[in-house]
Amino acid sequence: MVLGMQALNPDRRLVLCAGLLAPAALLGACGTPLPLNPPPGSSAAAAAAQARLMDSALAHGLEAYRQYQDISVAFTGQWRPLINGIQPEVVDRAYRGASEERLLPSLGAVAQSWRGSDDPRLRKHVFWHRGDAATARPDELGLWYDGQASTDAARAAASALVAECCGLFLLGPLWLAGRCMPIEVTGTERVNGRLCDAVQVWLRPGLGRSPKDRVTVLVDRDDQLTRRLRFTLEGFAGTRGAVAEVDWLDFSRRFGVLWPTRFYEEVVHPLRLPAHDWALSGLSVNRGFSLADLRGPNLSGAAAAPAAPL
Repeated sequence: MVLGMQALNPDRRLVLCAGLLAPAALLGACGTPLPLNPPPGSSAAAAAAQARLMDSALAHGLEAYRQYQDISVAFTGQWRPLINGIQPEVVDRAYRGASEERLLPSLGAVAQSWRGSDDPRLRKHVFWHRGDAATARPDELGLWYDGQASTDAARAAASALVAECCGLFLLGPLWLAGRCMPIEVTGTERVNGRLCDAVQVWLRPGLGRSPKDRVTVLVDRDDQLTRRLRFTLEGFAGTRGAVAEVDWLDFSRRFGVLWPTRFYEEVVHPLRLPAHDWALSGLSVNRGFSLADLRGPNLSGAAAAPAAPL
């Protein structure tokens, strides 16, 4: 059986595996190969890793980013075949076409408003505000479909995960720099032919409603740019144990920051599966919106106008 599968081309092997396993179990059936608890490490090693992460944050424009109060972005993209059948709550394909997304980085707040992928009249709005343990403020999540609040628990958990990942995918080292977290450099890897240092970060809390996750930032040895993000997906039951990667493929400097403008996502564990291609199509900063403008069921106030086209 194994020899027969090896003889097939990769696309045929993928289809065969998808047919043999129940779709809901494909990404969450196995434990992650990335341990979620950090190993004991020296302070010197942690300092070196923090410095490497800071190198990349500075290369992407950390000083300018620190002057931002709010960020408005727009994305267009396309989901790859099979992924919707395997993770329908995360992909939510009917409602995940073009999007307008708003971030208040210092508050840990994100709003995402999508049009339908095939029917632009469909609308989905997510509001996510990360809780604060120091003040005992809980996480806040709002989810609306076509203006109606949703109480679907699976969709809510998946939406919190996707919303939290918005900052990581868009900002990478800028989003991580300055956090107090276990961190180490674990070696080098090649990303699309470029030699990169692998900076491992252990997040507590994790992405979305997860208590912990692990992120690897692949930092280019030559120009210090982040080229790839690898991360666990513990915040949703259907993806627990999975590992995915997002490659940053193109860049543009705007408002003092070098932004990734073209993205490619792939699941890499427990099976390799192309997932999502998308691009940054709009960008504005410091428009002056507030939490109240993001809470839904739609973007409002200073957050309502589309991000400026690129």
